Amino acid sequence: MRFYLTVWTMFFRNALIRELTFRGNFVITILTRIFWFAAQLTLFEIIYGNVKSIGDWSRPEYFAFMATGMMINALVEAFFMPNAANFAELIRSGNLDFALLKPIDTQFLISFEKMDLAMFNQILLALSLLIYALVTLGQPVTLAQVGLYVLYLGVGVTFFYSLMMVLASTSIWLGRNQGLYDFWFYITIFARYPRSIYNGVNPARWELGEILQFGFSYLLPILLVVTVPAEVLVKPFVSWTFPLIALTSAIVGLIFARVIFIWSLKSYRSASS
Repeated sequence: MRFYLTVWTMFFRNALIRELTFRGNFVITILTRIFWFAAQLTLFEIIYGNVKSIGDWSRPEYFAFMATGMMINALVEAFFMPNAANFAELIRSGNLDFALLKPIDTQFLISFEKMDLAMFNQILLALSLLIYALVTLGQPVTLAQVGLYVLYLGVGVTFFYSLMMVLASTSIWLGRNQGLYDFWFYITIFARYPRSIYNGVNPARWELGEILQFGFSYLLPILLVVTVPAEVLVKPFVSWTFPLIALTSAIVGLIFARVIFIWSLKSYRSASS
């Protein structure tokens, strides 16, 4: 573990040097993220100016949910997205050969070699929004809630990493899997909204909402990995069913991603073959 921590620290240092080398791009990325953050807040301020709640989420509760989703996405995009996007290029160029020859776990190397440190700005903005939402709610937050919140943030990041790693591994067979990355973005859009909003009130649309809610809660629990940590802070649990499903899905997903990754490497043919 000490060896891997040293390697990860070196990756972080290299990423920092790379960002400082291209300061203009770093600043533009930060400004773009600030604009996107402000646009999201403005949109939901307008919505809550016309309605009292979205589903059963009040304005400060929804802002806590939004901040949680932003933090999970920012962590995934900072540490894993650049590497998943680069995996297909390593295969195409044959540079995966060099990764396989290094005396380190290949999945670790593929997953952490590159980082997008500009996303740390998004994490700080999301944390500020979360603090604002909790202060607005005026509810006391216990140490146990904070601990569970951090745990389920990790669950959300782990789940999305596993999903991304499975899709990235298909590059071994497909060569280029941009369509699957697009699929990842389309699917994760559902995680931007709380699970309860899929409870339809219109009978004509109720069945579709229930199908989406069931599928993305039990089969591919995208609706839980953001909703559960947000509920830890702002809503009391009625049942531990969904938190347990989210935790189990992250563990199973991580194991499944590892199995798929190793299996895909067995089908890899180096650039020289």
